[in-house]
Amino acid sequence: QVQLVESGGGSVQAGGSLRLSCAASGYIYSTYSMGWFRQAPGKEREGVASIDSSGRTSYADSVKGRFTISKDNAKNTLYLQMNSLKPEDTAMYYCAINPRTRVLVPLVRWGYNYWGQGTQVTVSS
Repeated sequence: QVQLVESGGGSVQAGGSLRLSCAASGYIYSTYSMGWFRQAPGKEREGVASIDSSGRTSYADSVKGRFTISKDNAKNTLYLQMNSLKPEDTAMYYCAINPRTRVLVPLVRWGYNYWGQGTQVTVSS
């Protein structure tokens, strides 16, 4: 069992920045993938960025060049640095983990086994 707790959401104006954190606990193997997803009202949950235990990363086209995913292994914490935020980035953001995999899992919901409760990000124009 793995527990994920997100934090760092809030309200910002367009062009601003936020950093999301996701604290992980529980049984995680040495090889894993973690990801950030988001879901806006009335829309499907979509993948934003992922990172594996080797540090390989993947990003959705909509956030490339603006968002950066990273991790602190000592703290078992995942981060998402979000810069140049746009109103269309407004959504509930979730972190997720596949705790036992040797590959960088694609940004699809079925690839991840455990999910956090989410943190709200609101960007005003």
